[in-house]
Amino acid sequence: MSEERHYTIVRSSTPRWVGIAVGALAMVSLGASGAAWMASSRSSALEQDQATRSQQFKQQEDALDRRIARAEDTNAQLRGELRLVTSKMKLTQGELTRARRTAAQIKDANARQLADLQTNLKGQLATKANVDDVNKIGTDVDGIKTDLEATKNGMKMTRDEFGTLIAKNHDEIEELRRVGDRDYYEFTINKKGRRQRVGDVMVELRGVNTRQNLYTVSLYIDDSRYDKKNRSVNEPIYFFTHGKGRAPMEFVVNQVGKNRISGYLSVLKSQSAHAQSAGN
Repeated sequence: MSEERHYTIVRSSTPRWVGIAVGALAMVSLGASGAAWMASSRSSALEQDQATRSQQFKQQEDALDRRIARAEDTNAQLRGELRLVTSKMKLTQGELTRARRTAAQIKDANARQLADLQTNLKGQLATKANVDDVNKIGTDVDGIKTDLEATKNGMKMTRDEFGTLIAKNHDEIEELRRVGDRDYYEFTINKKGRRQRVGDVMVELRGVNTRQNLYTVSLYIDDSRYDKKNRSVNEPIYFFTHGKGRAPMEFVVNQVGKNRISGYLSVLKSQSAHAQSAGN
């Protein structure tokens, strides 16, 4: 009897937990990839924001440096102007002292001249004059005293802040020419808007207010223009010129009319001589 053998084929099947595990791993991998992408994007945004802030800070820092530089330049300019003003104030104080000394010398000279005249006349009277001559000579002495008093009274004209006498008409200008150490350039300007040379200065009449005795002019000095608005009659205008001494020039208008002004420019004689030599 033949032996029969039965073989049982057992098919193995994959467990369910393996599939679940594989799916879970796939989900974890996807989640990790998404988190990594989000982290990378956020890092890039943070880096860009940081770069933008750094650039803004650098711009603000540059602007602050420029403001500090401008402030330092302004301070340096102000210090220079302060030194210039201080120097000019010292110069003007010296000019005032010299002007007072000159006025005192003129007064003393007039007093000595009057005393000498009186002494000479009295000596002549004592030797050769009769009564009528005495009366006549006495009258002459009185006339001389009157003239000298008039001269001294003329020296009592208004003085400016530098101690210089201010003339108000042609006769006073002539008096100052005889006794002073300055030259006087008289002028008359009859038209607005046209420049006219006065000494070393170009003068342009801009406007006139005859009711209030005011005028407006432009002065051209050393290639610079200075506008003087609504200035009064007999009010001196001072200005310094480069390389022409330490005493200021004085510009004075004595009269105003319809589109017309007249006055004088006062210059120290040493400056005037320098200007004439430069012109020659």
